Amino acid sequence: MDNREVAAVFDRIADLLEIQGEAVYRVNAYRRAAESIRSTSEEVAAMATAGRLQQIPGVGEAIASKIDELLSSGRMAFYDKLVAAVPEGLIGVLEIQDVGPKKAARFWKELGVTSVDDLEAAARAGKLRGLAGMGEKSETRILVSIEAYRRRSGRASIGVALPSAERLLVKLRGMPGVRQAELGGSLRRWRETIGDIDLVIASDDSALVVGGFAALPEVRRVRSQGETKVSVELEGGLQAQLWVHPVERFGTAWQYATGSQAHNVRLRERAQAMGLSLSEHGFRQPDGGELLIAQEQHAYNVLGLAWVPPELREDRGEMQAAEAGALPVLVTEADLRGELHAHSNWSDGGATILEMAEAASELGLTYLVISDHSQSLGVAGGLSVDRLRAQRQEIDQAQRRLGSRLRLLQGAEVEILADGRLDYPDAVLSELDLVTASLHSSLRQSRPQATARLLAAMRNPHVDMIGHPTGRMVEGREGADLDLEEVFRVALETRTMLEINAHPDRLDLNDVHARRASELGCLLAINTDAHRPSDLLLRRFGVGVARRAWLGPPQVANAWPLDDLLAWLSGGA
Repeated sequence: MDNREVAAVFDRIADLLEIQGEAVYRVNAYRRAAESIRSTSEEVAAMATAGRLQQIPGVGEAIASKIDELLSSGRMAFYDKLVAAVPEGLIGVLEIQDVGPKKAARFWKELGVTSVDDLEAAARAGKLRGLAGMGEKSETRILVSIEAYRRRSGRASIGVALPSAERLLVKLRGMPGVRQAELGGSLRRWRETIGDIDLVIASDDSALVVGGFAALPEVRRVRSQGETKVSVELEGGLQAQLWVHPVERFGTAWQYATGSQAHNVRLRERAQAMGLSLSEHGFRQPDGGELLIAQEQHAYNVLGLAWVPPELREDRGEMQAAEAGALPVLVTEADLRGELHAHSNWSDGGATILEMAEAASELGLTYLVISDHSQSLGVAGGLSVDRLRAQRQEIDQAQRRLGSRLRLLQGAEVEILADGRLDYPDAVLSELDLVTASLHSSLRQSRPQATARLLAAMRNPHVDMIGHPTGRMVEGREGADLDLEEVFRVALETRTMLEINAHPDRLDLNDVHARRASELGCLLAINTDAHRPSDLLLRRFGVGVARRAWLGPPQVANAWPLDDLLAWLSGGA
C-alpha cells in the first residue's frame, strides 16, 4: 500500500468514529495522522520496516501499530470493527458532497438513512428539511450533490493510478524474461481519470511473465489469465491488465494499447486504404505476408504519418496534423522555468518560504511566486494586510540566502468574494508582484452570477492570473457553472493568465478548456498550487493536461524566462 492508500484508511477511521459520536480529540487524532501520512515524502512502508513510523507527526505508538498491521496483512482489526458497527451503505453516503460524518449520523439515526438511495428518497420526500438546522436549500444542495455523485465515472484519478502503475513497472522491468515494459492506455495519454492500468510487455517467454505478474503481492485477485494476457484487481481496488508480445511485434502492440478507440479506428482505416490490415500484432500485406513492427514510431511511418505523441491520440485532428507534418512541439516538464502559485506556512502550507524556494531551485526552477491565501479564507489561515506586508520581509531575507540561484516574488491567492469583489483593496494588490484571483466558495451560483463574478475579478487591473478557474475537483466536486467562452474572451481582452492547476485532484482548467482558451489566444500557466516542497513534483500532471491541450512552450507563461514574464506583467509584449 502506498501513502495515499494508508492515509485514506485513517481518514475513513476518523469518519466512522465521528459517525459513532466519538470524542472530537480522538477523531482529530486520526485526521492529523492521515494528513501527515499523505504529506510524508518518504514511503510509509519503508519507514515501517525501519521502525521509524513514530517520526511521522501525529503518529504515536498506537497508530504506528495499526499502520504496521495494515501494511503487513492488508487489514486492520480496529478498522474492520468500526466498519461492522455502521451500516455498509452509510459509507457511500459520505461520498456525497455537503454530507459529512455528523450529518450522515443524523440521517441514519433520525431518518433511518443507510444508503445513497435512502438519502435521495428522503430528500425527494422533503424529509431532510424537517431536521434541526436543515432547510429547503440544504435539501436541494444534497439532491444536486447526489446527481453529481451518480454522474461520476467510477474511474480512478490519475494521481492515484499513475504512482501505482509506476511501482508495477519497476517490478516488471526487474523480472526474468522482460525485455521492455511500458504503460499504455489512458495513463500513457495522461487522461485525468483511469479505468484500468494497461501494461505492455516485450518478452519471448509470455507464460513466465504472466505468471510472475499474477503472483505479485500487490495483486489481490486474478480476474482472468491466459498465456499472453492477465487481468487483475490490485490492493486498493484498481484494475490492471498486462499484455505480453514478442519483441518483434512490440511496436504495433504498444501503439494499439495506447491510442483511444477512435484514434485506432482512424489508423486502421488508413491502413485499409493502403491495402494493409493493421492489428496489435502488426501489418498484414495484400499477399498475406506480415510486416512486423518492433518500434512504435515505425507503425506511423508505414502509414505515411509522423509519430503522434500519446497525449494527442484522441481523434481530435492529430491524424490530419501528422499527415501534413504540422503536429505541435508540445511543452515538456523541462520547459518549465518557474512556479507562479505556491503556498508557505504563512497560510496553510507545510514549509517555510526558504524551504519552498530551496526545493524549487533543486528542481531547476529559476523563479518562484509565494501566493499565500488572502484574509477571508479563514480555514486556510489567510493573511491579513499587516501579515501580508510582514511576509515581504521574510521573502527578502530568503532572497538574500538564495542569491542568484532563484528569484523569489511575492504574490497572493486572493479570494473572489461572492459579489465579485476581491479580498484585498487595490492599494494592497498594487504592492504585489503577481496577483492570483481564485474561486473557493459559493460555487453553486447561477451561470450569470458565477460568470459575472469571475469577469469582475479579471477586469481588476491588478489581477494577473485566475487560479483553478472553475474550482472543480476531479471525481469529487463539480466546478462553478461558467460561460467559459466569455471568460476566455475577457481573459484575452484584459491580458489575464489562466491557470492549469497541476494538482491531480484539480487539473483545472482541463485539457478541452485549456485548448480552447489557447486557440482564442489566451496565455496559460502550469502551476502546482504547492503547499509543501514535494507538491512541486506534481507539475508533471499539469504538463500532461497541457500536452493534451496541444500547448507548446510559447503558450505557457512559466515556460518563459523571468524577464519576459515580468515584461508581460507590466504590460509589455
